[in-house]
Amino acid sequence: MDTASAVKQYGAMVYRMAYAQLRSRQDADDVFQEVFLRYHRAAPSFESEEHRKAWLLRVTANCSKSLAASPWRKRSVPLEDVYAYSEPEEFGLDAALAQLPPKYRAVIHLHYYEGYGTEETARILGRRPSTVRSQLTRARQALAQLLKEDS
Repeated sequence: MDTASAVKQYGAMVYRMAYAQLRSRQDADDVFQEVFLRYHRAAPSFESEEHRKAWLLRVTANCSKSLAASPWRKRSVPLEDVYAYSEPEEFGLDAALAQLPPKYRAVIHLHYYEGYGTEETARILGRRPSTVRSQLTRARQALAQLLKEDS
């Protein structure tokens, strides 16, 4: 599959994952570009479409983690993004997700938004399945507490 086809088919997924990790449109744009640049340069061959999808998610997670840890990002002041939500609950959930640590946002995103189970999430993030299960449990508890405080 050429790069243009991969961007068309998986671009939204890569962008959502990057945004879920970084909580910034500009940073998500940077990661999106970096992921597909690596895809183009490496021109990897895959056993299946699921393997291609997992590779893209893994590279997205790694690029997001690298960008979040960069010294330059730590010295910058983020611009506030303004979103229009159709339901008030969506704004509350987005605000609560933004307060979670990145490791919890990653497992929540892959599990609920991309539909991966704990085994697949663990493989994509390079963690043990037991770690993913405990992070999902802690993330759910933290989200419930944050949402409870907001209401």
